[in-house]
Amino acid sequence: MDDHPDLARVDVSGVRRAINIGLLEGESLGRGDWILIHVGFALSKIDESEAKAALEFLEGIGQAYEDELNALRESKIE
Repeated sequence: MDDHPDLARVDVSGVRRAINIGLLEGESLGRGDWILIHVGFALSKIDESEAKAALEFLEGIGQAYEDELNALRESKIE
């Protein structure tokens, strides 16, 4: 996002969003990297195995995770 260098477009379980990557200043980021995100902010770059473990945990909590994904899909934040 050329006009906002502190923002990046990401895919969160099939939902594309802009997130703030300002907290990762100086970190080498690129397409395909795994990023831990909370409330629209990139907190840290993680490896694929850590991302897989986090996703398995979230999927394991069942309906609460599905409800969050549905809320994310329905939100209008670009």
